[in-house]
Amino acid sequence: MPNAALAANALAMPEFGAALRKLWPRGNSRIGGLVESITTTAPAVFDEYEISTPLLVAHVMAQISHECGAGTVVIENLNYSARRMTQVWPSRFPNVSSAAPYAQNPRALANKVYNGRMGNRPGSDDGWNFRGRGAVQTTGREGYARLMASTGLDVVTHPDLVNDPAHFLRCGVADFVNCGCLPFARRDDVRGVTRRLNGGFIGLRDRMAWLARWKRSLGVQ
Repeated sequence: MPNAALAANALAMPEFGAALRKLWPRGNSRIGGLVESITTTAPAVFDEYEISTPLLVAHVMAQISHECGAGTVVIENLNYSARRMTQVWPSRFPNVSSAAPYAQNPRALANKVYNGRMGNRPGSDDGWNFRGRGAVQTTGREGYARLMASTGLDVVTHPDLVNDPAHFLRCGVADFVNCGCLPFARRDDVRGVTRRLNGGFIGLRDRMAWLARWKRSLGVQ
């Protein structure tokens, strides 16, 4: 059976669209038409990346739902108070006075905490330009370059393409696959999927809750 037919049969796209609308009630609040665009592009995207069973769809959508807040958190918020910075980045900001110059200054903070790593160039605007965006919060010049290589979309020159509704799902699924999540998803191993995508287990409880919701909605036993 061709992959496209397999994906269509396994997924039952009308059920996917209905599940997305139910589980993402505010999914269009940040990007207009996002829910509709995800529903429209899902068959081709899932076929391209071999997301060919309801179980795999549930794992992909659980991670995406957590990372982007079901469509409500599509770009990283770096508008921090000085005190909050000392809690999030204690090694970079050991006290409030050291954090004060970056308080409520998202661009300066992004460049401070992200430049010099993840492929971001020191002394550049890379930290800000390549802050977290999209379905799985793609971050860093290296992350955007990897995404461009796998999708053909020039998200390095135009990072906001990651949040274009026409490309939102494809970028998220490409990152999911690029991170090596698929073998763990096939084994229904949410911890393994989370470790590959997140680099740890941040938000694991919420990711597990999303997985349970998507499984129920897609009829996964």
